[in-house]
Amino acid sequence: MEGEEADVGRKRMRQSVENEQIIATDAEETVGEETEDGAPLSEQMQLDIASIHEKINSFTTLVSELMESGKSLLLERSNQFEERLISIHKEQTEKWEQEIRELRLLDAANEEANSLLHDARYLLQNVHIDS
Repeated sequence: MEGEEADVGRKRMRQSVENEQIIATDAEETVGEETEDGAPLSEQMQLDIASIHEKINSFTTLVSELMESGKSLLLERSNQFEERLISIHKEQTEKWEQEIRELRLLDAANEEANSLLHDARYLLQNVHIDS
């Protein structure tokens, strides 16, 4: 399971890096680019496009950071949940084991009392028969 999570993380990271590389390549190609009708882009237009590409890069970085912090938070919460669940299981198991010990002690005491009663009944029967 952890291997699958690592693979997914690597895939997302690779996609993020690839997206950033594509965006950077697009920004480089924009410089000196021409419009669809063949007219060269003005400097202002190139600056505007570069600004948009920078916003895309910043947003992509922000999303990557948020994904990483989210994964870290979820992993931390998952570990806390697992630890708590294990401690609850351990506590409950210990309670039941204590209950079993108490039942065994009670059973031993009952067996001893039963044996004493049996002996007393035997003695009473012998006394009654002898008289």
